[in-house]
Parts: sequence; C-alpha cells; structure tokens
Amino acid sequence: MISRKYLYLIALAREKHFGRAAAACHVSPSTLSAAIRDLETELGVAVVERGKQFAGLTPEGRSVVEYAQRMAASAEGLKQELASLRDGLTGRLRLGVIPTALTVVAALTSSFARRHAHVTTEVLSLATDEIIARLRRFELDAGIVYVESAQAAGLDIVPIWHERHVLLTGAAGRFAGRESVSWAEAATAPLALLTPDMQNRKTIDAVFAGVGAGIAPMLETNSIVSILAHVGSGHWSSIVPRAVLEQVGTPPGVIAIELVEPAVDWATGLVTLAREPQPPMVAALIAEAQALA
Repeated sequence: MISRKYLYLIALAREKHFGRAAAACHVSPSTLSAAIRDLETELGVAVVERGKQFAGLTPEGRSVVEYAQRMAASAEGLKQELASLRDGLTGRLRLGVIPTALTVVAALTSSFARRHAHVTTEVLSLATDEIIARLRRFELDAGIVYVESAQAAGLDIVPIWHERHVLLTGAAGRFAGRESVSWAEAATAPLALLTPDMQNRKTIDAVFAGVGAGIAPMLETNSIVSILAHVGSGHWSSIVPRAVLEQVGTPPGVIAIELVEPAVDWATGLVTLAREPQPPMVAALIAEAQALA
C-alpha cells in the first residue's frame, strides 16, 4: 500500500546510517541506496545530503519523510481496520511511558490485553520529550505522560491517574514519626532524584522553586528502581509518586511521608496524536483509558 522506497527513507531518517537502515529493512545497503536514488529521480529533488556517509536529509527530504510517515501510518491503520473486521484487533501496540508511571501503566495494559488478546504490547521507558517526538514520527502509538506536558497542538490527552508525591526516607532518620513534611524541609535532606531531563524532576524542581528552596541532589538517575534501591540503603531520601509504592511496595527500613506546604496533585494520562479517525488499535486503547479514568 506504500512503496518500499518510502519505507526505506523512513528507516534511513530514523537510523541516520545507511547500513543500519538497510539492516532494519532486511536489504543490502546497495539496494537501499539505489531505492533512495530512484525516489529522488521520481520526485525530482535531492532528499539526502550527499557524502561518503549519511550526512542528513535535505529540507525537501525532511518534507518527504513527514509525508511518508503519514502514509505509512494510514496504511497501518487500514490494515488494522480490515483485520479487526475478520478476527478482531491484531498486531503490536507501541507505548512510551515516563519512568514514574511504569508501575501504574499495568492497570491500562492488562485491561487492554484482556479485551484484545491477539495484540502484543511493547512498553518503553522514555522521557516525555522523546515520547512526544516519537509520536509525531509515528514510531509510537501512544504515550503515558503528565497531563501538563501534553498541552500542545496536534495532541490529545485522556487524564487517567491523579496522585500525590511523598517523601521516601529512612525509618530511623530525622523525619521518623512525622505524618507530614513540608517541601522546604524535604529540600534539606540528601536527595536522590530523577535526572533533570525527566518531566517528573522538572515538576519537582518547580515546586521547590515555588517555596524558595534551592536543591542540589546528591544522586541523580533515570530509573525509579535505582531510586528505591538507593533510598533503601539508608543514606538518601527521595520524592516519588505514592502509586509507585502501592504497586511495588516500600523498601524495608523506609517510610513514606506526606508532602505538604504545598499539597500538590499530579495528573497522568494517555497522550495520542490528534487524528480523525484514529487507527482502530489507538481508538481501542483510548476507550480503555477513558473507562479506567
């Protein structure tokens, strides 16, 4: 339904290397290069910057890639539609999830899987910016992000979870016996937080800034599991969504204390490209998210 030449170009734009793109398409580099040259002849424009190695796409090439990505996504949607009329939904659902939502997303994926048993789900842990970028390149079907970070043109968001964050700290530490801790007090603890590129960290930094508390985390990681392990060692404290602890449990020797002054709610939801109609698989996932919400 879409010429292989366009699929080869999409792969080249993604891999940024002729050899890797050819391997991804299961063809030889010479076959891929010949197809790209044929495409340039057909369109009458250069789509690839010429050189001994891949040097990028021309402005015309970037436009062709965007068009090809839309064509490929439409073709995949048609195949899903036809397959669903015969046997129900089949194929692969590609879902990007921010690290802090990796535990709660199981509620959505399990509900979807029970209803659509022939769909394989791929869950990738990604930063918000990468999720949005891959959605726009049609490399993901949907994402789980903070609602506030999906307020951009061309995106739809279904809020699902509302959650509070808690201070995770040693049970024998200086906050032992406390029912709540202010954000200003939390700033004085030796903190282990997600890396600054993560939306969760950006939101936490904004709250600290709002109460006039500057922070200098003693440890940064892009893994929630790593944070739990480090806090469990007894030296660090952290700030995590309570939902994480509800799913995986609180490490031994660690307590979770409510954060106040201010009390902040975060909303997390399902983000998709704003398309009409939505591909059947994405439409089915949106329906599950709406029911879960």
